Order: sequence, then C-alpha cells, then structure tokens
Amino acid sequence: MTRDAPRQKICFLLRVDPDRIGDYLEGHETVWPAMLEALRDSGYRNYSIFVDESGLIVGYLETDDFEATLAAMSATEVNAAWGRHIGDMFLPVDDARPVGRVVPLRQAFDLDSALDSVTT
Repeated sequence: MTRDAPRQKICFLLRVDPDRIGDYLEGHETVWPAMLEALRDSGYRNYSIFVDESGLIVGYLETDDFEATLAAMSATEVNAAWGRHIGDMFLPVDDARPVGRVVPLRQAFDLDSALDSVTT
C-alpha cells in the first residue's frame, strides 16, 4: 500500500471541568458552520474529539502541515469567538500542557507505516 503525500497525524490531550462536560458536549453537537468551515479551510482533516467521564479529552486530526494549520486557524475571527465560547470549561491536563492549548503527543506506532515497511 502506497500513500500519496504523507499527512501529519496529530493526537492531543485536553481536560474539561467534569462539571461542564454536558456543556462541552452540547456545544459540540451544534458547532457553528463558520467554525466548521474555518477548520476545514485551515487544513484540519479526519478531526475527531473523544471525551471520558473524568473530563479527559483526546483529540485527533490529520493535516499536511500542523504549524501552518494552527497559524491559519489562529488567524480566524471565529476561532477567537469559539475560544471565548468554550474556553472557561478547560482545566490543566498536567504540569506540562498549558490549559486549553494543543500539545501533540508523540506517535509510538502506525499500522499502515509498519505494514508498508514489511511489504515493500
């Protein structure tokens, strides 16, 4: 299996106040159309967010250039408005990650890459 341009796979952790999980989930059931368009236009692909009952959030996205995607998204007015809308729901994940800031996790394994290495 060969892939065209490799995309960066980004996984990150955030934490929402457990008392605000309902608000967080409700907000994500009806994400503003302008926000959805900004995410797409900024380079977010295959973007998913998962939440557990403790408030731990695991996000995943694919993009061609993560730094450029973040910069493009940060430059949008809708991103600032969304941040004001949900920003007070976040808590620190740990001492290494700023509150509400996406810090990618290190990828330890990728099945497609591993399969590519043994089939070529």
